[in-house]
Amino acid sequence: MTDQEKVAAFVSAHNLTAPPTARLLDLVSEIGELAKEALRGSEYGRADFAPSPAWAEELGDVYFALLCLANSTGVELTTALEQVLAKYAARLSRHGDAGSGK
Repeated sequence: MTDQEKVAAFVSAHNLTAPPTARLLDLVSEIGELAKEALRGSEYGRADFAPSPAWAEELGDVYFALLCLANSTGVELTTALEQVLAKYAARLSRHGDAGSGK
């Protein structure tokens, strides 16, 4: 069972369904919490980043929220990742840079 399937089963088992817009806002909120941990882990930019024990938990929250968003919109993330990697590889081959150049 993939991580995405595990999350779908968990959400279903615990009746945690939500519309895609709520899932997106939850993801953004979790990314904000991750950013806060990055600030704390760098003493608000005054030191090199050192992840705290909370760092992994916050990353897990972001991952869960991303998987929920993908599930609520019918996106299979492994396929999406493979497509993005192919896109970046093609850009690197053509331009020597993975950016879109926009």
